[in-house]
Amino acid sequence: MSTMAPRESDPLLQGKPSYGKQFSLDEASYPNSPSSREAAAPIGNKKGPVRRAATIAFVIAILCLVFHSDSFVGKTLRSGIHSVAQDISESTQSTNKLNGAGPYELIEAHQGSSFFDYYTFNDGPDSIGSAGYNTYVGREKAEKLGLIKVVDHQESDGSNNYDTDEYVSLSSKAGESYDEYGNRFRDSIRLEGKRRFDHGLILLDVAKMPTGCGVWPAFWSTDETNWPDHGEIDIVEPINTQTIAKTALHTSEDCDMYAHVSRWNWTGHWDSATGLPDTFTGLPNFNTSLEADNCWTQTPHQWANQGCVAISDRNDTIGAPMNERGGGVYALEWDPRNEYIRSWVFPRDEIPSNLQEALLEQQGNGNEPATRPDPSEWPTPYAYFAIGESTGCSADHFVNHRLVINLAFCGAVAGNRFQKDCPALYEKYNVHNDSVLSCNAYIDSEEAQAAIKRDAFWKIKGVYLYQREEESA
Repeated sequence: MSTMAPRESDPLLQGKPSYGKQFSLDEASYPNSPSSREAAAPIGNKKGPVRRAATIAFVIAILCLVFHSDSFVGKTLRSGIHSVAQDISESTQSTNKLNGAGPYELIEAHQGSSFFDYYTFNDGPDSIGSAGYNTYVGREKAEKLGLIKVVDHQESDGSNNYDTDEYVSLSSKAGESYDEYGNRFRDSIRLEGKRRFDHGLILLDVAKMPTGCGVWPAFWSTDETNWPDHGEIDIVEPINTQTIAKTALHTSEDCDMYAHVSRWNWTGHWDSATGLPDTFTGLPNFNTSLEADNCWTQTPHQWANQGCVAISDRNDTIGAPMNERGGGVYALEWDPRNEYIRSWVFPRDEIPSNLQEALLEQQGNGNEPATRPDPSEWPTPYAYFAIGESTGCSADHFVNHRLVINLAFCGAVAGNRFQKDCPALYEKYNVHNDSVLSCNAYIDSEEAQAAIKRDAFWKIKGVYLYQREEESA
């Protein structure tokens, strides 16, 4: 679901533009190129030739400024083209509409005693790609082991403390299967939504999320049987001890954010790719950092399966800091009609009023609330991805998704990052100087059992899917 080891050498580290980018100087020079066609007016609009000529003139003027400006001296060609292409992209926005309009309507509310009715339970080992150190169990075994439960109002958590909110709990337990080193895989939970969708407003109201070394929970959507052709959207993914929220997209080829995302549309920034092998020496280059703004899982000059990753501008938006504030709400708006995917994170005391009212009404009576969430009244999102016909990523990269909630351990991401994120524990439980094996050894230790019981479980108040009313053809 996230980054893996580097796959190839990196000529881009020398400052050359990527072959996969959507803009080139050649495209800007010809009115029949794809970039210029986006700027042309619809058939029948007499202003089309004027706008086309104006756009070409604008391009030429900007190019002249960029390549003759003293400020450009010493900058890479990619940086200059990025600036020009972004100006062109912002001046040629499409008004194409793909899906519904009007206010959002509640489609599904997953909460309380009916929460699990909206999901199927994955039963078996983790996928080869994730390779988590856990085995997912079916609903019957999960109930028997106490890995899933619905905590009602005023129900004790086993101590003298009482929870005053209703929530769903998802946890794990040391299993009965051992690896070759004598460590036990954990029995855990992976829920897969029954509804398929390709647009909407997705809300996760979480009171506590799993966190800690070796822990890899996630709340995401995908069409796993057609991955990556139908895409993947990682909404919440607190890996190990990370405290900064991220939203990541993973797709097939030709899904690029480069030059299509205006700076004022979001507050976050792109993840980076660094440490990739140098073309000539083969050694990791940690002196150069490149933006991870291409969503293709095999993008050259990014980590394998890194995708395009938007990172929050705040260092308290996931993991332990959010748990200390009583959790909060993660919102993702997937809107092909307006050609974007956007995401927000709201700590419990910062939830916008119309969203807060909608959640309180829904959780209070179980009926469709009179108040509907309205993202237009929310602050600027931390993540913004341009998706649609006039962007660098067509909407058909994201099709037939369903929600997934899981709790994994170690594996391809938390395991590979264990040495970096948890160096003291890595040294203490070191197995053959291997980060993943050392993570596995820690997870089965008595020290980890206490930490997992204390910190590594979900407390979910609700999951909500809203959609706009479909427009007629």
